[in-house]
Amino acid sequence: MIPGFENFMQDVLWCFSQVKGTTDIGLIEADIISTVEFNHTGELLATGDKGGRVVIFQREQESKNQPHRRGEYNVYSTFQSHEPEFDYLKSLEIEEKINKIRWLPQQNAAYFLLSTNDKTVKLWKVSERDKRPEGYNLKDEDGRLRDPSTITTLRVPVLRPMDLMVEATPRRVFANAHTYHINSISVNSDYETYMSADDLRINLWNFEITNQSFNIVDIKPANMEELTEVITAAEFHPHHCNTFVYSSSKGTIRLCDMRASALCDRHSKFFEEPEDPSNRSFFSEIISSISDVKFSHSGRYIMTRDYLTVKVWDLNMENRPIETYQVHDYLRSKLCSLYENDCIFDKFECVWNGSDSVIMTGSYNNFFRMFDRNTKRDVTLEASRENSKPRAILKPRKVCVGGKRRKDEISVDSLDFSKKILHTAWHPSENIIAVAATNNLYIFQDKVN
Repeated sequence: MIPGFENFMQDVLWCFSQVKGTTDIGLIEADIISTVEFNHTGELLATGDKGGRVVIFQREQESKNQPHRRGEYNVYSTFQSHEPEFDYLKSLEIEEKINKIRWLPQQNAAYFLLSTNDKTVKLWKVSERDKRPEGYNLKDEDGRLRDPSTITTLRVPVLRPMDLMVEATPRRVFANAHTYHINSISVNSDYETYMSADDLRINLWNFEITNQSFNIVDIKPANMEELTEVITAAEFHPHHCNTFVYSSSKGTIRLCDMRASALCDRHSKFFEEPEDPSNRSFFSEIISSISDVKFSHSGRYIMTRDYLTVKVWDLNMENRPIETYQVHDYLRSKLCSLYENDCIFDKFECVWNGSDSVIMTGSYNNFFRMFDRNTKRDVTLEASRENSKPRAILKPRKVCVGGKRRKDEISVDSLDFSKKILHTAWHPSENIIAVAATNNLYIFQDKVN
């Protein structure tokens, strides 16, 4: 158990640490953050945005003068990962927006990450350089080739110190394998392969082979008019390299085993909660669509997020989830207007904390929710610049549905649906969280940290 996680909701006071990004005035679409991901140690934090850029933040070392204050995250590297493209065969524009970022475990001094837009996955190497070679024989100091007839002596090139440079270089480009938009990428625990999923297919790639992938799931019917569901998310098991899950727009989860057959069109396990007929409505199918699926770090549980709830499933129990958490049940009466303004199609993500004891997911009005699985307590917090004084403690927020509103409550009718937290990340071993609110990245930590 990670210290401080046992009595989470009683002990943890979340306080503001940092906010990165500009104010909402003059907000441009390209700056909106579309994914957030800590690396395996938590020392680096990457964001991708709609403009195709990846920004990596690095945690500063602890200062001797302020041992209580852990290092802040500062910009380490920024690079353009994807550019807008045009598919001339289909007359389609391909957005540069980064859909997902996944880190690979660090093997040497360099860092590696995968980033994807709708069609193309890229493997990036991020490395540091603080020395440069000088004293070439065949080139002058500006890098121009010298006339060989003028070279009369041989020099031994030397390495001279220079200012630290962080370079991001694309090592592999995995393209032309998806007809539909890529919604997920997941690195396998063998670290030799990864998968990419779109609406109808999941492909398995080897990191060394860019021109060929292996199709492991294909749900495309012979006649597209018979299509009843699409793949919404997919992830590999954290420890078993043969196992993965994928979720669907019908609210179902399939667990597949790649040892069973080459094409995993038959699942090993099928997780579905029977629908309560009394709750059936026009919106039932839309709100039951799963927007995110995540294995717990232990590999024992799966967490899924649909429009109104987060559910935790035990891998050994397929007929219903063992836990269901209401994220914003007060929106049930608002589904009609949420359908009209397209918010009902928002895809919220969910994350586990380092010990799988707490779940975090986003909501509207820049609210995000935490659920303690042990004590069954929950809390609603807000990411806003009003509370962005250093070390300011976040006050729990409450939404009232009708009747009299208390002083510290906010009415469901005054929620701002244009402000939504879709993407969040949790440090792998500490109480540090990153929350993307439109074009701002908020970092919060516990009071102890």
